[in-house]
Amino acid sequence: MENVLIAFQNVWKIYQMGEVRVNALKAVSVQLRKGEFVAIVGPSGSGKSTMMNLVGCLDIPTKGQIFLKGRNIAHLEESDLAALRGRTIGFVFQQYNLIPGMTALENVLLPLEIQEIDDKVAEKRAKKMLALLGLSDKIQHKPTQLSGGQQQRVSIARALACNPEIILADEPTGALDSVTGKELLSILHRLWKEEGKTIVMVTHDLHLAKYASRHIELKDGKIIRDDMNEEKLDPEAQNMVLEAEI
Repeated sequence: MENVLIAFQNVWKIYQMGEVRVNALKAVSVQLRKGEFVAIVGPSGSGKSTMMNLVGCLDIPTKGQIFLKGRNIAHLEESDLAALRGRTIGFVFQQYNLIPGMTALENVLLPLEIQEIDDKVAEKRAKKMLALLGLSDKIQHKPTQLSGGQQQRVSIARALACNPEIILADEPTGALDSVTGKELLSILHRLWKEEGKTIVMVTHDLHLAKYASRHIELKDGKIIRDDMNEEKLDPEAQNMVLEAEI
């Protein structure tokens, strides 16, 4: 289908835990389209993390098929999968995963180096991403010299460095205070609305899901709800609600 970036077709993920088989995902079929802001929600143990790993092409299904931009990821060599993943998906994790001994600029340059982008082009792009996130004066700072919110913004700049079509955010506000969490949601919303990025946010927090345009709810490894969020908050309303919560 047109504009489909990721498609799951009857996907199962089964883990063998000793003598016990755990069906983490069961017969999941779903399509994620270009330009959506999708929240994958559900309680602990529902399969969110497993689905995130599969959406991010960090794992392959036990049964079924997953297509990333029309290519079946189960049929790709790891090197080809890594290259496709690196060009298509930017990851924003709850833990920032910054390298302590590197500056903000060096951390953002990492994915560009992996993609073998020309050094001058890479540095220009990395500085542009850091500027976009208000960190132009912090490019030579190491993670220990940055606040939690600044570290999260560096991780977002790194996620954007290769200009991915999809930003995958895993519990992105989990380690942040409410003010910094508000800033992050504002950034994600701007990237979706103004930059045309497709956002896939995994969260157990139903309030955060209000900011997405679509909800996919998991329970016991199955999708029990998949609908458009008719009550999503516009940016001004979002700010009012967030201000009220702080």
